[in-house]
Amino acid sequence: MGWLERNIIEPGKLPLLLALVAFVATFLITRLITRLIRAGKGPFGNVSSGGVHVHHVVPGVILTIIGGFGAVAGGQYGFGSYLAAVLFGVGAGLVLDEFALVLHLADVYWTPDGRKSVEMVVLTASLVGLLLIGFSPLGVDDLNDDQQQNRAVVLVNILVNFAFALIALFKGKIRLAVVGVIIPFIALVAAVRLATPTSPWAKRFYRNRPRARARSTLRSYHHDRRWAAPSRAFHDWLGGAPDPEPARSLERH
Repeated sequence: MGWLERNIIEPGKLPLLLALVAFVATFLITRLITRLIRAGKGPFGNVSSGGVHVHHVVPGVILTIIGGFGAVAGGQYGFGSYLAAVLFGVGAGLVLDEFALVLHLADVYWTPDGRKSVEMVVLTASLVGLLLIGFSPLGVDDLNDDQQQNRAVVLVNILVNFAFALIALFKGKIRLAVVGVIIPFIALVAAVRLATPTSPWAKRFYRNRPRARARSTLRSYHHDRRWAAPSRAFHDWLGGAPDPEPARSLERH
């Protein structure tokens, strides 16, 4: 472990690397097992206790708590810290694999809403990967030594970058806002572009601006037309396609 930390990654980041590897591996293994259960193959099956289906978010929460507190107590070095990082990564992988279930408070694992879990896992893994390769939240890594000595400059830099990310969030660009916390340039681009038509920003500032509202709607339409199908295909490939929705019968009056 010491050789890896000295020669491969920055000092102190080995626990983060272990947590990321455990997180991704847990998600992939969990999705493989659930897809086998869904297909009726292999020795696996759903876990029940007293007639209640125990979702894997339950052990995930327990492992996340153990790993989180263990990481706080263990510091950045030593076997205990590495073990806590792995436990945290495994727990987080189990929890976020059922993120959609927690969000909707319903078993939507194999429904179109269940794609939110896959999307959250991909976003989380991407953010942690950016932290591993050297990006710091809110652009603090962009400061030189002299600027870092000046607390006022650091504070202003953080506030400005946070403001860009917040504007992007209000404009309905949630993914770009989250990534923009790590890479401020992305938050800046999202902040200056048109808001999505259903965002709080559009409802507040485009209400009396029909041209801006029309441009926002048109841009959202073209974006969805271009990216919605590839995004769904990727999520279905990674996490499994949702069950087909039953046909709706027409009611006779």
